[in-house]
Formats: sequence, structure tokens, C-alpha cells
Amino acid sequence: MIETVASIELPADETLRIRKNRIEPKRLTGNEKRISIVTGIHGDELEGQYVCFELARRIGLQQEKLTGIVDIYPALNPLGIDSITRGIPAFDLDMNRLFPGHQDGNMTEFLASQIVRDLSGSVVALDIHASNIYLTEIPQIRVNKLHEQELLELASETGVDFIWVHGASTVLESTLAYSLNSTGTPALVVEMGVGMRITRSYGDQLVDGIFHLMKKLGLWTGDTGAVREPIISRDPDDVVYLNSATGGIFIPAVGHWECLHQGELIGQIINPLTGTVLDEVTAPVDGILFTIREYPVVDEGSLIGRLLRKEACGKRWEER
Repeated sequence: MIETVASIELPADETLRIRKNRIEPKRLTGNEKRISIVTGIHGDELEGQYVCFELARRIGLQQEKLTGIVDIYPALNPLGIDSITRGIPAFDLDMNRLFPGHQDGNMTEFLASQIVRDLSGSVVALDIHASNIYLTEIPQIRVNKLHEQELLELASETGVDFIWVHGASTVLESTLAYSLNSTGTPALVVEMGVGMRITRSYGDQLVDGIFHLMKKLGLWTGDTGAVREPIISRDPDDVVYLNSATGGIFIPAVGHWECLHQGELIGQIINPLTGTVLDEVTAPVDGILFTIREYPVVDEGSLIGRLLRKEACGKRWEER
């Protein structure tokens, strides 16, 4: 059932509508738990579009196995998605810096307040993001230390590869996830893939994990496949950042999510005009490459990738 979460009149006789698809069990008791799947806050992050489609499609094939309510919000920033714009067009605003919003505020504040109101009360909300156009990320959930106790067990059931627990100092209080978590609705921030693209394998992995989580929470009685056990990192020193020493074109030599040994070549920065190699990017430590540069043009200091130290990987190092 398609429902309108919020709407507001625009110039030229147009209406902005934020909509959701509510999927309910065939027999309602009135006591159903509700899970919410949210994406499209940033208009250039499209990985969640496939997740929404595939989740709704699979539920439709076995709706008799559904024992809870699934709310799917594919486009919280529909104008951004339509115009391939990260923020809200014309306002030049990042929607994920507007929450919790205000009922009596301007257009953007009103929309943010209506979204928070509608999501509140979910047993869990998954806020799905992609990386930007410059980097590719493995499927991961980012949790802030302020809400680690409430979120870590939920995050561990989603089948992502990596759970990154951030320090409280990195938390942005104006995000959707922070607003929901601070008012008692558990919210998990998923990051995966790359901007302006859909990585189907990552989407399938997350959908499998969502079904697994739904079964754990009592919203699904159907079969679910085994999900992988994530690496959990709490120590900021677990993550090593790789930055470009010079400008040029980055040519990767390894794939994403590979185990690397110290000194192993990750890629070269080249000068296409002179045919010379300007720099070789090598692994400074043993670790797994969980972020890698997607967009080839780099400047001095550009992020090339991130390594998770071998010591933090546990048995996943041996498995790979």
C-alpha cells in the first residue's frame, strides 16, 4: 500500500511528495512490530534503490510468511534523485543535516519533521547510503559510541562485512540516524558501494541480511540464508588512511576487499602526458582494503583507500 508521508506545494502547480510502501501481513493482529527501510536522503546515492525493489519483490513472493510490518521509503529526497543532486536542489542543502526538523519551519524543516514522525516507533530503521562518486565501500554499518549498546546486536544480524564504531566526537546531531536514536527508535546507518551506481551483489547481500534481521525480530517466518559474521572495529587505530602524495591519475593494481601485506602495491599514480609513474601507493601495514578509489583523477592529499589492520580482522583474515 503506497502512502504519502509528507507533501508540499511547489511552484508551477507541482507537488513534492515523499512516499512509502507499507507491506503488511495478510492477517493483522494489531500488535505487529514494524521495520523501516530508508534511502534516498542524498540524490546521488542510488545503491538503496535496488535494495528497496528486491526487498519488496521477495516479500511479495511469500507474503504469507510476513508477521510484521515493513515500511519502505525509497526516496526521502525525490528532487535530488530526479536531478542527480546530492542535496535538495535550489536550496543547496544537505537533507541529512536538517533533522529532526520543525513542524512550523520552512519547507525543508517541515519535511524533515514529518519523516522523523513517521519513522518513530519502528523496532529498527535502516538508513541506507552509498559512498560518493570517488570511493567504493564494502557493505558496512557505522555506529556511534553513544548508542553502541542498543545498536551493535542489531547491526551484527544484517550480514554486512564490517561494523565501524565511531567515537562520539564524530557524531553529527542533525542526521536522521542521530535524531531517531536519541528519541528511542534504533537506527542503523548502512554505507556500501559507490555514488551514482548500483552494485547488485552488495544489494543482494544486504537484502539477505534484512530478512535475517526480520526473522530474529519476529517479523518473518520464512527461510533465510546464513549471513556472514562482521568484523567489528572500535579502535580508531584499526583503520589506516591512504592519501595521494601527488596529483595525477590513479590506476589500481588490486581489487576491493583484498588482503594485503605491508609493502604490497595497491596502485600507481601516473602522468598520461609524459607516460611516467609519479608515485606507487603501497600498503603501509598488513590489512584488508575496505575502501578504494573509484574516480581516477586525484590531487595531492586525495583519499586513495582505507585499510583495516590485520590485527582487527580476526578470523576473517584467514578466511580471505
